[in-house]
Amino acid sequence: MRDGFLKAAAGTPDIRVADCGFNTEKIIEAIHRAENEGAKLLVLPELCVTGYTCGDLFLQDALLKAALCSAAAIAEATRRLDLLAVFGMPFLKENKLYNTAVAVQNGRILGIVPKSNIPNYSEFYEARHFNPGTERTERVFLLGQEVPFGTRLLFACRELPDFVTGIEICEDLWGAEPPSGRLARAGAMLIANLSASDETIGKAEYRRSLVCGQSARTLTAYLYADAGEGESTTDLVFTGHNLIAENGALLAESDCLENGLLFAELDLGRLASERRRITTFCADAAGYEKVWFSLPSLAGAEHSGSRCIHLPELQLTRSFEKLPFVPSDAAKREQRCREIVRLQALGLKKRLLHAGCSCAVIGVSGGLDSTLALLVTKLAFELAGLDPAGILAVTMPCFGTTGRTLRNACGLAEKLGAKLIEVNIEEAVRIHLRDIGHSGEKHDVTYENAQARERTQVLMDIANLHGGMVIGTGDMSELALGWATYNGDHMSMYGVNASVPKTLVRYLVAYFADTADNEELAKVLRDILATPVSPELLPPKDGVIAQRTEEIVGPYELHDFFLYYALRYGYTPRKIYRLAVRAFQGDYCGQTIIKWLRTFYRRFFSQQFKRSCLPDGPKVGSVAVSPRGDLRLPSDASAALWERELAGLEQELAEPEQVPAEKAPASAAGTGEGAGNGI
Repeated sequence: MRDGFLKAAAGTPDIRVADCGFNTEKIIEAIHRAENEGAKLLVLPELCVTGYTCGDLFLQDALLKAALCSAAAIAEATRRLDLLAVFGMPFLKENKLYNTAVAVQNGRILGIVPKSNIPNYSEFYEARHFNPGTERTERVFLLGQEVPFGTRLLFACRELPDFVTGIEICEDLWGAEPPSGRLARAGAMLIANLSASDETIGKAEYRRSLVCGQSARTLTAYLYADAGEGESTTDLVFTGHNLIAENGALLAESDCLENGLLFAELDLGRLASERRRITTFCADAAGYEKVWFSLPSLAGAEHSGSRCIHLPELQLTRSFEKLPFVPSDAAKREQRCREIVRLQALGLKKRLLHAGCSCAVIGVSGGLDSTLALLVTKLAFELAGLDPAGILAVTMPCFGTTGRTLRNACGLAEKLGAKLIEVNIEEAVRIHLRDIGHSGEKHDVTYENAQARERTQVLMDIANLHGGMVIGTGDMSELALGWATYNGDHMSMYGVNASVPKTLVRYLVAYFADTADNEELAKVLRDILATPVSPELLPPKDGVIAQRTEEIVGPYELHDFFLYYALRYGYTPRKIYRLAVRAFQGDYCGQTIIKWLRTFYRRFFSQQFKRSCLPDGPKVGSVAVSPRGDLRLPSDASAALWERELAGLEQELAEPEQVPAEKAPASAAGTGEGAGNGI
């Protein structure tokens, strides 16, 4: 529950058709198991008290009376339990029968939701027995209680404001306008679907797409509980295909081989963040009624306004990708890479054609960032029908340049058919340092940035000389950390890598290597992939790169993880730390993660002024730092709130912990290049 996480379950209990006593026992068993596992919401199938396939037995008084007794027993079984349970049963109101979902919690029946859409086609003939629910909320007396009855009910937890559940039943999802859309706009963060969907060829795939799609459209966690073994097989087979999705992503899915419970930890904080961000998600609670309940374990907890504080921490089993910008599936990753480089190239193509420019000037260093920029520029020239000889690849060796990177920069330009220009800037930088009173012996930030700014001057002047456009090479991770020299590599006329994170740059270059027709080009690209990340601004040691970026600012895989969750969802430092510990378990200890998290926030806030005046560049993903698009941030915003939370975390971690050996920074394999680390 802390950090917005909530454990929930969708289950299929064993049943016997029309045996309410047996079914009640199994439902209660499922409720107790879900509660023991820490679930706060349990969704069970449609008509599971009686069985969905009772047919004309639904017209028998004996069955309907038994179902009422079951409802009483199930409600009583939840007394002092720490969850909301929703199950399906037939309910008779004013001599009309309804297919309903019943919500129970802590011994009470909270409400009854009738099915809105009654199927009466193909194998379904529900209209023979059931009436559709209406949008009017009424009160019915059930087991001595006055209970709300209607399709516009929301079940809301007092202590957890985002724990608001709306209910729809099976066919409701399959219709043109599912009730869950309106329920979500009224405030439901979770949708419970009680279903009895029989299995036919191809139906599971379609059902899965419906659940994921509806959870994405409604910005909800969607729990789909399906009828399974035990239902009549006279004409149909039910497999208990349970699904749990969150904002379009499938979190858990049953294997359809046996009945049971399916669990998932839902990130309600993520959903709340998305609803704040997406302005087209319009709230409209008119006509909807909230039915409030309290979780027993939180009844005496400390409150601040409407929100319970000091919540217990849910033990997470949910996995989080180490590289959130990079698909883990190889086929999806290849497709993503293909789409991204095309977007980059299309953006540059438009800019070149608009400017009437047939010359592009790129500083190539033999690192991954400039390599990607050069590859994208070549593709843009192909799309625009321009001669690749108009690509001027400029290599500018200086104090830190190694033979390996210089060789790769030259080889890359040659293999791509670009015109190579070599400008050694050592003497120009020495003269400049002497002119400003710098000895050249002190390897400080001035020493480093003088090189970066000299390179940018060279590129700009060559572009003027040839009527060309300087193509920026810096990536989004460098921009987020401010790992760029202001008015040095920070500046260009179009930055093709501006929204590509460092961890993704590597895979994009690998994509070019894997799909290259020229094996010699692929060989150069693979050697670039194996080069350590470095701005190469300090002299090498014995001809080998001495300055490794990730030893200074931290591993880019961590920073990109921090960047994704900080910008995409607005998570707090504590929550990001918690997810990072989970994602990088066995790679980095808690102290290491929080050390670099502090570096991330410090640099992110202090370096905004560099992002406030970025050149144009194409957005390719859901996270970007353009001041004209996704990130409208003042350059002088205070980081005090975030730093205080980090300080509290550091204090908690002060005690020694048993941790795995730290993972060496990713620079050992190399994921890109830097080009200046100061102002």
